[in-house]
Amino acid sequence: MKFKERLLQGILIKRYKRFFVDIKYQNKTITAHCPNSGSMMGLIKEGNNVWFSESNNPKRKLKYTIEIIKVNNKLVGVNTFLTNKIVAEALKLKKIKKLAEFNDIKPEAKFSKQTRFDFLISNKSKKCYVEVKNVTLARNNQIAEFPDAVTSRGKKHLVELINAKKKGFQSYILYLIQRDDCKSFKIAEDIDEDYKKTFDNAIKSGVIALCYDCKISSEEVKLNNQIQII
Repeated sequence: MKFKERLLQGILIKRYKRFFVDIKYQNKTITAHCPNSGSMMGLIKEGNNVWFSESNNPKRKLKYTIEIIKVNNKLVGVNTFLTNKIVAEALKLKKIKKLAEFNDIKPEAKFSKQTRFDFLISNKSKKCYVEVKNVTLARNNQIAEFPDAVTSRGKKHLVELINAKKKGFQSYILYLIQRDDCKSFKIAEDIDEDYKKTFDNAIKSGVIALCYDCKISSEEVKLNNQIQII
Protein backbone atom coordinates (compact mmCIF):
# COMPACT_ATOMS: atom_id res chain seq x y z
CA MET A 1 0.00 0.00 0.00
CA LYS A 2 1.64 3.18 -1.21
CA PHE A 3 1.20 6.47 0.58
CA LYS A 4 -0.77 8.94 -1.53
CA GLU A 5 1.69 11.76 -0.94
CA ARG A 6 5.33 12.00 0.09
CA LEU A 7 5.67 11.74 3.86
CA LEU A 8 7.26 14.52 5.84
CA GLN A 9 10.01 13.80 8.40
CA GLY A 10 10.35 15.25 11.87
CA ILE A 11 11.40 14.58 15.45
CA LEU A 12 8.99 13.24 18.08
CA ILE A 13 8.46 15.48 21.09
CA LYS A 14 5.63 13.78 22.97
CA ARG A 15 2.31 11.94 22.79
CA TYR A 16 -0.61 13.09 24.92
CA LYS A 17 -4.39 12.76 25.30
CA ARG A 18 -3.95 9.44 23.50
CA PHE A 19 -4.56 10.76 19.98
CA PHE A 20 -2.18 13.74 19.80
CA VAL A 21 1.55 13.93 19.15
CA ASP A 22 3.80 16.97 19.02
CA ILE A 23 6.49 16.86 16.36
CA LYS A 24 9.42 19.16 15.71
CA TYR A 25 9.38 20.01 12.01
CA GLN A 26 11.49 22.67 10.31
CA ASN A 27 12.31 24.39 13.62
CA LYS A 28 8.70 24.64 14.73
CA THR A 29 6.33 22.42 16.71
CA ILE A 30 3.31 20.93 14.96
CA THR A 31 0.53 18.77 16.41
CA ALA A 32 -0.44 15.62 14.53
CA HIS A 33 -3.19 13.04 14.90
CA CYS A 34 -2.03 9.74 16.41
CA PRO A 35 -4.21 7.01 14.82
CA ASN A 36 -3.37 4.34 17.38
CA SER A 37 -5.43 3.59 20.49
CA GLY A 38 -2.85 1.23 22.02
CA SER A 39 -0.19 2.10 24.56
CA MET A 40 2.49 2.16 21.80
CA MET A 41 4.85 0.66 24.35
CA GLY A 42 8.49 1.04 23.38
CA LEU A 43 7.80 3.54 20.61
CA ILE A 44 7.12 6.87 22.27
CA LYS A 45 10.51 8.34 23.08
CA GLU A 46 11.41 11.99 22.68
CA GLY A 47 13.92 12.41 19.90
CA ASN A 48 12.78 9.48 17.74
CA ASN A 49 12.59 10.20 14.03
CA VAL A 50 9.03 10.13 12.69
CA TRP A 51 7.33 10.38 9.33
CA PHE A 52 3.89 11.90 8.95
CA SER A 53 1.36 12.67 6.23
CA GLU A 54 -0.31 15.96 5.42
CA SER A 55 -3.99 16.29 4.49
CA ASN A 56 -5.52 19.01 2.37
CA ASN A 57 -9.00 18.36 3.77
CA PRO A 58 -10.16 21.72 5.23
CA LYS A 59 -12.67 19.95 7.51
CA ARG A 60 -9.97 18.15 9.48
CA LYS A 61 -9.05 19.58 12.87
CA LEU A 62 -5.48 18.30 12.50
CA LYS A 63 -3.93 18.34 9.04
CA TYR A 64 -1.07 15.99 9.97
CA THR A 65 -1.09 12.25 10.81
CA ILE A 66 1.84 10.32 12.23
CA GLU A 67 2.56 7.22 10.13
CA ILE A 68 5.99 5.81 11.07
CA ILE A 69 8.34 5.93 14.05
CA LYS A 70 12.00 4.93 13.88
CA VAL A 71 13.05 2.79 16.86
CA ASN A 72 16.52 1.23 17.19
CA ASN A 73 17.19 2.00 13.52
CA LYS A 74 14.02 0.16 12.46
CA LEU A 75 10.86 1.67 10.99
CA VAL A 76 7.57 0.84 12.74
CA GLY A 77 4.19 1.64 11.21
CA VAL A 78 1.82 3.09 13.81
CA ASN A 79 -1.26 4.05 11.79
CA THR A 80 -3.83 1.36 12.63
CA PHE A 81 -6.20 2.77 10.00
CA LEU A 82 -3.83 1.38 7.35
CA THR A 83 -3.85 -2.17 8.72
CA ASN A 84 -6.93 -3.38 6.85
CA LYS A 85 -5.81 -1.65 3.66
CA ILE A 86 -2.52 -3.54 3.79
CA VAL A 87 -4.32 -6.85 4.34
CA ALA A 88 -6.95 -6.12 1.67
CA GLU A 89 -4.18 -5.50 -0.86
CA ALA A 90 -2.45 -8.73 0.18
CA LEU A 91 -5.69 -10.72 -0.15
CA LYS A 92 -6.30 -9.38 -3.65
CA LEU A 93 -2.74 -10.18 -4.67
CA LYS A 94 -2.94 -13.70 -3.12
CA LYS A 95 -0.01 -12.97 -0.81
CA ILE A 96 -1.56 -14.86 2.13
CA LYS A 97 -1.20 -18.52 1.16
CA LYS A 98 -3.78 -19.90 3.59
CA LEU A 99 -6.40 -17.54 2.19
CA ALA A 100 -5.44 -17.58 -1.48
CA GLU A 101 -8.41 -19.79 -2.43
CA PHE A 102 -10.90 -16.99 -1.63
CA ASN A 103 -11.76 -14.57 -4.42
CA ASP A 104 -14.68 -12.59 -3.03
CA ILE A 105 -13.49 -10.06 -0.42
CA LYS A 106 -16.01 -8.08 1.61
CA PRO A 107 -14.62 -5.60 4.18
CA GLU A 108 -16.37 -4.62 7.42
CA ALA A 109 -18.66 -7.65 7.31
CA LYS A 110 -21.54 -7.87 9.78
CA PHE A 111 -21.68 -11.09 11.79
CA SER A 112 -24.17 -10.22 14.54
CA LYS A 113 -25.96 -7.18 15.92
CA GLN A 114 -22.93 -6.38 18.05
CA THR A 115 -20.08 -7.52 15.82
CA ARG A 116 -18.46 -6.74 12.51
CA PHE A 117 -15.35 -8.55 11.38
CA ASP A 118 -12.71 -6.91 9.23
CA PHE A 119 -13.34 -9.24 6.29
CA LEU A 120 -15.73 -11.88 5.00
CA ILE A 121 -13.96 -13.77 2.23
CA SER A 122 -15.56 -16.54 0.22
CA ASN A 123 -15.53 -18.80 -2.81
CA LYS A 124 -18.21 -21.09 -4.26
CA SER A 125 -18.03 -23.57 -1.37
CA LYS A 126 -16.65 -21.75 1.68
CA LYS A 127 -17.13 -18.57 3.71
CA CYS A 128 -14.50 -17.28 6.07
CA TYR A 129 -14.40 -14.45 8.61
CA VAL A 130 -11.07 -12.72 9.19
CA GLU A 131 -10.30 -10.34 12.03
CA VAL A 132 -7.05 -8.34 11.79
CA LYS A 133 -5.00 -6.94 14.67
CA ASN A 134 -2.19 -4.43 14.33
CA VAL A 135 1.06 -5.28 16.15
CA THR A 136 3.88 -2.87 17.00
CA LEU A 137 5.23 -4.19 20.32
CA ALA A 138 8.59 -6.00 20.46
CA ARG A 139 10.24 -6.11 23.87
CA ASN A 140 13.10 -8.56 23.51
CA ASN A 141 14.71 -11.31 21.45
CA GLN A 142 13.03 -10.20 18.20
CA ILE A 143 9.63 -11.40 19.42
CA ALA A 144 6.57 -9.38 18.45
CA GLU A 145 3.74 -9.31 20.98
CA PHE A 146 0.05 -8.47 21.16
CA PRO A 147 -1.66 -6.74 22.85
CA ASP A 148 0.31 -3.78 24.20
CA ALA A 149 -2.55 -2.92 26.60
CA VAL A 150 -5.61 -4.69 28.00
CA THR A 151 -8.13 -5.12 25.19
CA SER A 152 -11.70 -6.10 25.98
CA ARG A 153 -12.62 -5.43 22.34
CA GLY A 154 -9.94 -7.85 21.15
CA LYS A 155 -11.23 -10.51 23.54
CA LYS A 156 -14.77 -10.02 22.23
CA HIS A 157 -13.58 -10.55 18.66
CA LEU A 158 -11.98 -13.86 19.62
CA VAL A 159 -15.22 -15.01 21.29
CA GLU A 160 -17.19 -14.06 18.18
CA LEU A 161 -14.71 -15.89 15.93
CA ILE A 162 -15.40 -18.99 18.04
CA ASN A 163 -19.13 -18.43 17.52
CA ALA A 164 -18.62 -18.05 13.77
CA LYS A 165 -16.72 -21.33 13.72
CA LYS A 166 -19.59 -23.04 15.54
CA LYS A 167 -21.98 -21.75 12.87
CA GLY A 168 -19.96 -23.38 10.10
CA PHE A 169 -17.76 -20.52 8.95
CA GLN A 170 -13.99 -20.70 8.77
CA SER A 171 -12.49 -18.26 11.27
CA TYR A 172 -9.09 -16.56 11.18
CA ILE A 173 -7.34 -14.07 13.42
CA LEU A 174 -4.50 -12.35 11.55
CA TYR A 175 -1.82 -10.41 13.44
CA LEU A 176 -0.10 -7.85 11.22
CA ILE A 177 3.29 -6.72 12.53
CA GLN A 178 4.02 -3.27 11.13
CA ARG A 179 7.78 -3.80 11.35
CA ASP A 180 10.24 -6.34 9.89
CA ASP A 181 12.71 -6.99 12.71
CA CYS A 182 10.80 -9.77 14.51
CA LYS A 183 11.40 -13.49 13.97
CA SER A 184 8.40 -14.78 15.95
CA PHE A 185 5.17 -13.69 17.60
CA LYS A 186 3.38 -14.43 20.87
CA ILE A 187 0.47 -13.24 22.96
CA ALA A 188 1.56 -10.86 25.73
CA GLU A 189 0.07 -12.82 28.61
CA ASP A 190 1.62 -10.57 31.25
CA ILE A 191 -0.18 -7.58 29.75
CA ASP A 192 -3.61 -9.21 29.27
CA GLU A 193 -4.04 -12.62 30.84
CA ASP A 194 -7.72 -12.84 29.87
CA TYR A 195 -6.90 -12.23 26.23
CA LYS A 196 -4.33 -15.05 26.31
CA LYS A 197 -6.87 -17.46 27.83
CA THR A 198 -9.44 -16.52 25.22
CA PHE A 199 -6.86 -16.88 22.44
CA ASP A 200 -5.95 -20.38 23.63
CA ASN A 201 -9.63 -21.30 23.75
CA ALA A 202 -10.13 -19.94 20.24
CA ILE A 203 -7.29 -22.07 18.85
CA LYS A 204 -8.73 -25.16 20.57
CA SER A 205 -12.11 -24.32 19.03
CA GLY A 206 -10.71 -24.30 15.50
CA VAL A 207 -9.97 -20.61 14.96
CA ILE A 208 -6.78 -20.32 12.91
CA ALA A 209 -4.15 -17.74 13.81
CA LEU A 210 -1.82 -16.24 11.22
CA CYS A 211 0.93 -13.67 11.57
CA TYR A 212 2.76 -11.60 8.95
CA ASP A 213 5.27 -8.79 9.17
CA CYS A 214 5.55 -5.77 6.88
CA LYS A 215 8.15 -4.09 4.73
CA ILE A 216 8.07 -0.39 5.57
CA SER A 217 9.50 2.66 3.88
CA SER A 218 8.53 6.30 3.66
CA GLU A 219 6.84 5.45 0.34
CA GLU A 220 4.83 2.33 1.17
CA VAL A 221 3.88 -0.37 3.66
CA LYS A 222 3.26 -3.87 2.35
CA LEU A 223 2.78 -7.38 3.67
CA ASN A 224 6.06 -9.28 3.80
CA ASN A 225 6.79 -12.65 5.42
CA GLN A 226 4.73 -15.09 7.46
CA ILE A 227 5.97 -15.14 11.06
CA GLN A 228 5.99 -18.10 13.44
CA ILE A 229 3.50 -17.96 16.31
CA ILE A 230 4.90 -19.23 19.59
